[in-house]
Amino acid sequence: MGRISISCLLPASWHFSISPVGCPRILNTTLRQIVVIGILAAAVSLLYYSLVVIRNKYGRAYRDKRFHRYLARVTDTEATDTNNPNLNYGIVVDCGSSGSRIFVYCWPRHNGNPHDLLDIKQMRDKTRKPVVMKIKPGISEFASSPEKVSDYISPLLSFAAEHVPRAKHKETPLYILCTAGMRILPESQQKAILEDLLTDIPVHFDFLFSDSHAEVISGKQEGVYAWIGINFVLGRFEHTDDEDEAIVEVHVPGSENKEAIFRKRTVGILDMGGVSTQIAYEVPKTVSFASSQQEEVAKNLLAEFNLGCDAHQTEHVYRVYVATFLGFGGNAARQRYEDSLFTSTALKNRLLGKQTGMTSDSPYLDPCLPLDAQDEIQQNGQIMYLRGTGDFNLCREIIQPFMNKTNETQTSLNGVYQPAVHFQNSEFYGFSEFYYCTEDVLRMGGDYNAAKFTKAAKDYCATKWSVLRERFDHGLYASHADLHRLKYQCFKSAWMYEVFHSGFSFPVSYSNLKTALQVYDKEVQWTLGAILYRTRFLPLRDIQQENFRGSHSHWRSFSFVYNHYLFFVCFLIVLLSILLYLLRLRRIHRRMLRNSSSASLWMEEGLPPQKIAGPL
Repeated sequence: MGRISISCLLPASWHFSISPVGCPRILNTTLRQIVVIGILAAAVSLLYYSLVVIRNKYGRAYRDKRFHRYLARVTDTEATDTNNPNLNYGIVVDCGSSGSRIFVYCWPRHNGNPHDLLDIKQMRDKTRKPVVMKIKPGISEFASSPEKVSDYISPLLSFAAEHVPRAKHKETPLYILCTAGMRILPESQQKAILEDLLTDIPVHFDFLFSDSHAEVISGKQEGVYAWIGINFVLGRFEHTDDEDEAIVEVHVPGSENKEAIFRKRTVGILDMGGVSTQIAYEVPKTVSFASSQQEEVAKNLLAEFNLGCDAHQTEHVYRVYVATFLGFGGNAARQRYEDSLFTSTALKNRLLGKQTGMTSDSPYLDPCLPLDAQDEIQQNGQIMYLRGTGDFNLCREIIQPFMNKTNETQTSLNGVYQPAVHFQNSEFYGFSEFYYCTEDVLRMGGDYNAAKFTKAAKDYCATKWSVLRERFDHGLYASHADLHRLKYQCFKSAWMYEVFHSGFSFPVSYSNLKTALQVYDKEVQWTLGAILYRTRFLPLRDIQQENFRGSHSHWRSFSFVYNHYLFFVCFLIVLLSILLYLLRLRRIHRRMLRNSSSASLWMEEGLPPQKIAGPL
């Protein structure tokens, strides 16, 4: 009989023979080669598959997290599911100067990752409207009768109690935070009002309300809360390694001896109201001071805080500069300007014997009013008549001294200390008057461009008042723009421009300012930042519960990666078992081959085959 020998492309010991006679083979040599090569190919394929799946898993998870805030624009408008037992609630009352508003927030159970913040959203009722209620007057009106304060605020709390599930009341924190109106009251009156709240509210409501939950917050605190709220909605506290995201190098406060870290760039905020202007932004690096006096002032303007639930972790530690400038709001600035005009014109009239502005026939020519627009200033029973000349550049020149700038380095409005802004790697959002000035009339809100804004403002100021009125009557301006806006748009445009570029020293080439009324189609209140900060330790409870559950389960505690590693190890064990089995078959095959060869030799010599002694 013939015998065919085939050698695998494997080590020399892997040499098999095929014979048409003998005992049946479980596997022939060709099939063995195919099986071995197939197993090796399968192992490589599985390893590659595992790596690809893991990468896709975490790549997708990251992408989902990256776009989470954008998708939240849709989900945030859905009605809150009050039947969800895993939903938590929080309440903040904003006691302002003109009235008090209550905001109800909600958030799901924390995901257990100590690096993530709570996912807090504004609660929405069945009609998808935010759960918000406002009452008037301001709480400071009760300074002389503090015993009535709890009755005054009771309708707000009853409103919140109707929306928060009854079973959740005892674990729902309530914060009553008072702002501008209360700040101007004497400390004794502030204390009496807060005392009445702390005494009466726990009697009628079951909310989680302790002594530290009712207080008068400073302008600095309010600015920090506003900064936190805006950056949270924009997703700037979600630290990632995506190369597409703008990042900054941060020297974490309190860790000067450690290396700097890199994280997402936060945004600064500019908010110009009617009375005041505020600026807030992160100062990522350690600051230096020109003098000891400047250092002392800076301590009141820089806030350092940790938003994370673990005080020992520094990834959520921020250093934020906050400054508020009373008298620098749009309306207050116009009032200061008119007071200055009245005083200086009256003085010139006395010295020169003129009657400028004293009659409508000889009005004061105001470059900050639109061309031919007429206005009046009344003081001490006297009237000063104005007529606009619409000269934007001259208006800017006249109001520059109102910035009260000094020659000292690193200062802004009123000579107040301002740490350097890294203009090439920064981003700011402008709210209130910054948005109204660019959008209501000029219709160019959004990305700010100094050259385009200046041209549009010049053209507006130089347009005759009669033409502006005609455009207004035809509805060419924003729906909420009124005649007051039209008349003082020229002045406020110049004021906003000077505050931004001269006061805060932003270059005219700066292109990272966005003027906005809302973020992701919703108004962001400082109260969101307040509850984020004040509930920052709550995730510890969920993390501890998650760890407790993890210690009593076998598989949940394994992450996706660990599960794949475990599967791969099991596969290698199975593969090794198959190879050992094949080696076992090979040894049996060789023994059978030797026996067959011996019998053939005896037959060729004409002798009977010898019997092989078997086991006893």
